[in-house]
Amino acid sequence: MSLDSVTQSVDEAVSGFFEPIAKWLGEVVFYTVPVGGTDLPLIVAWLVVAGLVFTGWFGLVQLRKFKLAVDVVRGKYDEKGSTGEVNHFQALTAAVSGTVGLGNIAGVAVAVSIGGPGATFWMILCGLLGMATKFVEVTLGVKYREVHPDGTVSGGPMHYLPKGLAERFGKNGKALGKILAALASFLILFFGLFGGNLFQVNQSYAQLVSVTGGEDGALGSSAGALFFGILIAALVGIVLLGGIRSIANVTSRLVPAMAVIYIVACLVVILVNITAVPDAVASIVEGAFNPEGVAGGVLGALIIGFKRAAFSNEAGLGSAPIAHSAVKTKHPASEGLVALLEPFIDTVVVCTMTALTIVIANPASWGEARAGEDIGGVTITSDAFETVLPWFPYILTVAVLLFAVSTVLTWGYYGLKSWTYLFGRSRASEVTYKVVYTVFAVAGSLLTLQTLIDMADAFLFTLAVINIIGLYLLAPVVKRELRTFLEFVRARKADPSAGNGDDDQEPVKTTV
Repeated sequence: MSLDSVTQSVDEAVSGFFEPIAKWLGEVVFYTVPVGGTDLPLIVAWLVVAGLVFTGWFGLVQLRKFKLAVDVVRGKYDEKGSTGEVNHFQALTAAVSGTVGLGNIAGVAVAVSIGGPGATFWMILCGLLGMATKFVEVTLGVKYREVHPDGTVSGGPMHYLPKGLAERFGKNGKALGKILAALASFLILFFGLFGGNLFQVNQSYAQLVSVTGGEDGALGSSAGALFFGILIAALVGIVLLGGIRSIANVTSRLVPAMAVIYIVACLVVILVNITAVPDAVASIVEGAFNPEGVAGGVLGALIIGFKRAAFSNEAGLGSAPIAHSAVKTKHPASEGLVALLEPFIDTVVVCTMTALTIVIANPASWGEARAGEDIGGVTITSDAFETVLPWFPYILTVAVLLFAVSTVLTWGYYGLKSWTYLFGRSRASEVTYKVVYTVFAVAGSLLTLQTLIDMADAFLFTLAVINIIGLYLLAPVVKRELRTFLEFVRARKADPSAGNGDDDQEPVKTTV
């Protein structure tokens, strides 16, 4: 029996067993209600409302403190002797690598095909709102993180939900927090294995095959798939062994590299078609409020844009605080401010650049997709670049590989923290997880397991319901932490040497 027939049998067996479960779960989690002639997924509304609430609660913190956030990333307010494993920039790139991925390339193309150019406007707005949510959850992640005796750090909803709720509401809060923490850990772990690992490897392999001769090319065989899977697994395994420091070292180079490659390519298309830019911008603004050929009109374009942004930047899902919690700082809100840059980079910059490139280039495949034909998102984006850069599919392949590897690494770390929360931090437990995770990377090039990936998506957005409830209950804690950090900033400005001594402050407390 050939490897191809074995993998096909496994795919069919898994799909046959889990498909009814995945379908039911998807219908529940992504339940839609008819609004203005289109369908509104309630989970998207849940995320957007959270962004609105936190934007108001913290007085447009994403705009008022944007410059301060950049200054923190640059290290302007670093303090000697701070607890943590990585600096602010490394924590940011590690978290960004988990959100910037194939969705920014393919998902945006689908959004502007279904919702028209106007979806871009709403996508940007949703990204701006998500910045406030990200600020809240990451501040809590650092506030309630756990620093282990060996200096490593664990954080995320599995820590701030039980500790924070216990601190605010006593025994009842602690009991509720423990239940929510266990659920959050399981949901993150499941998505990490299938959505953050298997899917990323699978899609990057598919793109690589497409530019190397297809199924008849060097990598089109099952042997080629196995080789690619083992290669990725080896790279991921080696980096995972080094923990967040190793991951941060890799992502702090990968993320800027992939961002530069992709954005430069976008700018080339835009500059070559510079005369078309005003019309493209006008079509985005006009399409936001007066869309043509979009189901549901303005509301339809708005929902599509919000949906794409919410699914892309993961604000409110509780995943990013895991990476950010490892930062070296004595002020939780300092990293919360850094984290608000994440949706800005992911959605406002990268997603918008993709959308603008497609609208300006106006490839034939985009017109066909808007007319109702089933055109893959990657194909539309690739065709847009190809109008100016005929060799761009090769560059896109490099970008996809960088996106995929960085995402696999970051979700490997997220999954590890969830695994150890559930099964303990023993060496045997950690090694078991790393072996399982690397095996999934190999499977990613051989299997699709689309049904399990669909389940993983549903699980990840179920996490948003759990996490945001906790964010609402703990928002007063975040307000106090922000006030404390701003006082420190004012003191540092008055006396630049303040906060630079090793014994300036005690490290962030890690227990309730």
